[in-house]
Amino acid sequence: MEPLIITAAVDGAETMREHNPNVPYTPEEIATEAKRCREAGACMVHVHGRLEDGTPTQDRETFKQILDKIRERTDILVQFSTGGAVWMSVEERIEAVDLKPDMATLTTGTVNFGDEVFMNSYPMICEIAAKLKEHGVKPEIEVFDTGMVDTALRLVKEGRVDAPLHFDFVLGVPGGMGARPQNLDFLVNMIPEDSTWSVAGIGRHELPLAYKAIDMGGHVRVGLEDNVYVEKGVLAQGSWELVEKVVSYAKEVGRPISDPNHASALLGLSRMNA
Repeated sequence: MEPLIITAAVDGAETMREHNPNVPYTPEEIATEAKRCREAGACMVHVHGRLEDGTPTQDRETFKQILDKIRERTDILVQFSTGGAVWMSVEERIEAVDLKPDMATLTTGTVNFGDEVFMNSYPMICEIAAKLKEHGVKPEIEVFDTGMVDTALRLVKEGRVDAPLHFDFVLGVPGGMGARPQNLDFLVNMIPEDSTWSVAGIGRHELPLAYKAIDMGGHVRVGLEDNVYVEKGVLAQGSWELVEKVVSYAKEVGRPISDPNHASALLGLSRMNA
């Protein structure tokens, strides 16, 4: 089977230290966590910006510090969020794309997000896609529901993004598609054969869906952004501990672990830090 790409989502915009005291906030803390995740077996880190008090920010200078500090410490691939927080404008969300991370996310639809709405109108999606294309940053298509796959394929047809696509199926967000295993099967059957994909299960669904993806030949995203527990009632010491759980399972079933160079080649990335 294809070596397993493990992405560590280390901070997010919603998870706070009240949920888990190990959530990193500052660029220094995020970079340290990225290095630990790389040592545990991850080859990509997905990052959001935070202020020192944990408030989400998409500020370009914050992302520059995060990117520089990570690249000083490790060879892990760096993926920026363009989702930010639900209340941010699209202009705020893409402010740092010109820093040329290895990848950046592109959510291809609007979804209820708990009590809030994560707004992604088609013009907004096109604006983000254009910014990514301008700076040569490959998108990871973030899918919270089935229609987002069809929108991604429309973007390809219109020449706004280039195939082959890499999808991340985010399952279990309240308001989005549920984290049932059959939903992952359904989504994988929707995408073109030349696509690659990963799954991010929310909360208690994170590790079971990760293990299913490993068995299916897909890839995984784990980390404190999506789940703060390493097992029922036990807080994870960091995203690295969740990476270790995934690596352990992959080894049990004979799935090799990808390094950043292999992942870069498989996903068609240009290593900006090479």
